[in-house]
Amino acid sequence: MEKIIDEKQQGNSLVMEPQKGNGRKLMIESYGCQMNFSDSEIVASILAKEGFNTTQNLEEADLVLINTCSIRDKAEQTVRKRLEKYNAVKKINPGMKVGVLGCMAERLKAKFLEEEKIVDLVVGPDAYKDLPNLINEVEEGRNAVNVILSKEETYGDISPVRLQSNGVSAFVSITRGCDNMCTFCVVPFTRGRERSRDPQSILEEVNDLAAKGFKEVTLLGQNVDSYLWYGGGLKKDFKNASEMQKATATNFSGLLKMVATAHPKMRIRFSTSNPQDMTLDVIETMAVHPNICKYIHLPVQSGSNRILKEMNRLHTREEYFELIDNIRKLMPDCAISQDMITGFPTETEEDHQDTLSLMEYVKYDFGFMFAYSERPGTMAARKLEDDVPEEVKKRRLTEIVNLQQQHSHYRTKQFVGKTVEVLIEKESKKSDLHWSGRTTQNTVAVFPKENYKVGDFVNVKINDCTSATLIGEAVGLSENN
Repeated sequence: MEKIIDEKQQGNSLVMEPQKGNGRKLMIESYGCQMNFSDSEIVASILAKEGFNTTQNLEEADLVLINTCSIRDKAEQTVRKRLEKYNAVKKINPGMKVGVLGCMAERLKAKFLEEEKIVDLVVGPDAYKDLPNLINEVEEGRNAVNVILSKEETYGDISPVRLQSNGVSAFVSITRGCDNMCTFCVVPFTRGRERSRDPQSILEEVNDLAAKGFKEVTLLGQNVDSYLWYGGGLKKDFKNASEMQKATATNFSGLLKMVATAHPKMRIRFSTSNPQDMTLDVIETMAVHPNICKYIHLPVQSGSNRILKEMNRLHTREEYFELIDNIRKLMPDCAISQDMITGFPTETEEDHQDTLSLMEYVKYDFGFMFAYSERPGTMAARKLEDDVPEEVKKRRLTEIVNLQQQHSHYRTKQFVGKTVEVLIEKESKKSDLHWSGRTTQNTVAVFPKENYKVGDFVNVKINDCTSATLIGEAVGLSENN
């Protein structure tokens, strides 16, 4: 499961630089994971060629698209509320068309289009290139739908428009789909089988971002460690590749090395990793290249071997510890974050204690923690009864969150008195006199602005901290500028 973007960032209508000659207005809102935000940039690029500029003003939009998520029930409810708002505006502006993109599209296409009649078009994650045709269908008075999943589509040939960018950091998609059939997750059904993008097209996109002044890229995929390019095709079909294809294939550590070497002053991040697929060569590559950020988002989901088996996670608690030990040995300063689901079907108090003891062993820097909610279409929904009472889920979640807060504070306190490199991203939310940026460990740091600017790499002496933020003062530019 891809980590969910901070709720405060969700639903932002995203805006690009207007292109001359484009007379139509597109409003696009994104919900859910980073992959959805990245996909919205691809959609905006495709539709810019069809005469659409983006807008944040719903009332002036000719086309409104909402990029959806099916990971959690809350995201789905939010999307429904937004669709109700769009349709209220549509009564005033009947020419406006409304569409649903992304992971929710396939599952709810009949409901949205035919039963509730709340949208004009429904487009799945692999069909964005078909948007021009689908929009024509809608303009001719027909509903339009394409939710076909592809074995080849990676959008490697589309140069994404950077929506609402800070000009400092950008996402670069490297894989699509997922082959890991975790029983709680709907992604393999909504995004299809795993396939990787041509490394050359990835490098070209990173080169373009570097030329435009971006200082940091995040290589993005549902499961980046599974990246494998052997000339195209599904990951699962690699076994049928020719000897030449196998000999010249690029895996994730090879891709990391290629990108890091090409731009030694650009920060390289990646998300999301899967414990069963993360290999030692990835950790070794991270340790060798100083510009690969010392941060790994490593979802575990549970500390109980029995629950991990029920979830169809193909790693054990002991294998996870071995991976953590290797990371700590090769990169003692590496930050690690988690995804955790509590209250999974059949979870006992003993299973919950196993999760807490795993957290004590790792002492994560931060995490994304959720109570289990059944998602239609998943194997868990089909085969397991959601039998943990809500009040038990809430209590266990509170215990996990409280423990994580303690560990987060323990981790941030290690920085006090040290000088760390921070990439300035934006003004601090709490003070217009302070900058906010992140360390290589992905920890937020704030410090007085002085004469520094967004995009600068600054050495910051850390004087204080909260469980989530480092507080310091700049002592000069770093050598990476």
